[in-house]
Amino acid sequence: MFRGNSFWAGVVSGGLSQINDSRAYSNGVINRGEYAANTTCNVTSAVGVMAGVEYGAMLGSAVMPGIGTVAGAMIGGVIGDRVGRTVGTTAGSIMFKR
Repeated sequence: MFRGNSFWAGVVSGGLSQINDSRAYSNGVINRGEYAANTTCNVTSAVGVMAGVEYGAMLGSAVMPGIGTVAGAMIGGVIGDRVGRTVGTTAGSIMFKR
C-alpha cells in the first residue's frame, strides 16, 4: 500500500493544500491555531487520497479490469479525500479548538 501513483497523488493533493494554508498563515489571514488545524486536515486528506486511489483501483480492477481500474482510482481518490478532510477537520477542531 502507498506506493507509486497513489503515493504521489496523496503527496500532491496534501502538498498543494498545505502550500495554500502556509501562504494564508504568512499573510496573516489565518492564525496559528487555524494553521495547525488545517495542517491536520491536509495530512489526513493526503492519506485518504492515497488509500482511496489504491483501494478504488483494486475494486475497479475486480469489477472491470482496465477502465474499471482507472475509474475506481479516480472515484476512490475523491471519496478518500472527502473522508480524510472530514476526519482531519474534526480532529483538528478538537485538538486545536478552532
